[in-house]
Amino acid sequence: MRHALLFSVFVVASCGLAYELISAALASYVLGDSITQFSTVIGTYLVAMGVGSWLSRYIARALVVWFVQVEMLVGLIGGFSAAILFLAFAHVNEAFRLVLYGTVSVTGVLVGLEIPLIMRILRSEIDFRELVAQVLSFDYLGALAVSILFPIVLAPHLGLMRTAFLFGVLNVLVALWAIRLFRETHSGARALQAQGVLALAALASGFAFSDRLTSLAEESIYADQIVYADSTPYQRIVITRWRDDVRLFLNGNLQFSSRDEYRYHEALVHPALATLPQARRVLILGGGDGMAAREVLKYPQVESITLVDLDAKMTGLFRNNRLLADLNRGALASPRLTVVNQDAFVWLDANPEVFDLVLIDFPDPSNYSLGKLYSSAFYRLLEKRLSARGLAVIQATSPFYARKSFWCIVATLEDAGLRTAPYHAYVPSFGEWGYIVAGRGAFALPVSFPVETRYLTTETLKAMFDFPADMARVPVEVNRLNSQILVRYFEDEWRRVMR
Repeated sequence: MRHALLFSVFVVASCGLAYELISAALASYVLGDSITQFSTVIGTYLVAMGVGSWLSRYIARALVVWFVQVEMLVGLIGGFSAAILFLAFAHVNEAFRLVLYGTVSVTGVLVGLEIPLIMRILRSEIDFRELVAQVLSFDYLGALAVSILFPIVLAPHLGLMRTAFLFGVLNVLVALWAIRLFRETHSGARALQAQGVLALAALASGFAFSDRLTSLAEESIYADQIVYADSTPYQRIVITRWRDDVRLFLNGNLQFSSRDEYRYHEALVHPALATLPQARRVLILGGGDGMAAREVLKYPQVESITLVDLDAKMTGLFRNNRLLADLNRGALASPRLTVVNQDAFVWLDANPEVFDLVLIDFPDPSNYSLGKLYSSAFYRLLEKRLSARGLAVIQATSPFYARKSFWCIVATLEDAGLRTAPYHAYVPSFGEWGYIVAGRGAFALPVSFPVETRYLTTETLKAMFDFPADMARVPVEVNRLNSQILVRYFEDEWRRVMR
């Protein structure tokens, strides 16, 4: 019995941390800013666990029964937590944070009850000093196991919802195991066993129908038909389609609409590349959809393109899915292009190659993991990778909706020793959007475009480099790696827009 209960400590600790990680990860998916979401969810969870541990003092009798019922409740609430949160975001978006922290708090209180109850059940079996040492050791080992498995195996392969149901099942199995161990000393064992079987059936059904539950939630979030949805270790990818309009969403944020993406990508690529007839080597950071590569491949003098995107599933999807490969005209399968699936910061630091053009097409700096890719440290690395007359182009969010954010990126590039030429283009799906050409010398506009474009002309280009008063430069701080002021600018500005 002693060893069985100690193993239970390992399992319940694993489950407890799993629910914490699932809630924090899901909150960062739908709300952005992973550091804030993880910090607030973990903080709430720990406080709730403390409350649960304090409340355990009022449980004086029937400790095993209490333990079994707590395990069943943890299993049910924790197991259904991801489903509850996904559906809450889809149907009661305004109250999502209330549901999030309410679920986290209830789960935390119940998890806080578990260890004190186990220790009191075992105190007649083990010396107190040995009891504390063994219980806490197994508790920490369980937490360690999940902290390793969650990002590597569970979240990318099972998804958040199935992972939650899996750990819910484990909690209930611990409860049923405890009933079996103590059934001779408790007359209500059969009733508890029946409750456990029902809880197990509910969680197993949830696990089996997780895809359908996810679809129900996402069908309410996205207006158009979902044709593809998957979670990777880095993001939630959703592709929707309505007639000829194909849209890509990452973590719920629109990345492009096929109806007007050509405007965005032509504006990203051609103003700079049209001025570089000598360009042979091009680097694309981000841009895993292959659209920027499609535009670069129009230039016959470009001999090689290196595309660095963190998510292998993203680049694989846009290379192998026929619908999506048609949008980028098979760019990711071009013999002139090499795909590298690695963190851009790490790759740029480790590779000494130089390029005639670097296109930076990262998602907006909505969290600190993305914000580092807009920092002065990153741009200093970038400067070292430019050839003598090389240029870099950075997508830089909206100078209209996120004015401080845009000019912060400009100031950060300048702080890294680069000269900048900011410009903007109107993309109907996004509104006015910002870009920056950066290099060691002054940038001169191209006098013509040597390749076919649907949107850009030399006449429209001149207007793109002019900023009216409501988008003109404002005083901002430089985005440094240790402070990441850009993420705070971005959050504040887009929060006001979304109200």
